[in-house]
Amino acid sequence: MARRQFVILSRQSSPNGELRPIGTRKEILRDLFDYNTGPDRPDADDFLYGPGILIELPPGTDPVSQLLLTFTEEEIAWPVLMRLARAMTWKILDPTTGRELTP
Repeated sequence: MARRQFVILSRQSSPNGELRPIGTRKEILRDLFDYNTGPDRPDADDFLYGPGILIELPPGTDPVSQLLLTFTEEEIAWPVLMRLARAMTWKILDPTTGRELTP
């Protein structure tokens, strides 16, 4: 069975109408740490592991404009994703359906 994936974007727009970055790598790591989500090694911050989810940051990109979030355990991942999206003001794009969620 294929794992569900979502593209994570900022909900906020810049003055020119483009989406703002989600944040710097440092800010993202700091903020997600409070939600039991982070890298498995201190020297590797492209993959962040949390309850039921895997978040991929674009390698070498700073600030970060988008993330790829993959469900690793769907039963627990939905509540985690919704809580993170509300707290971090994320917009969630389902690339399979094109549907956007803004919890």
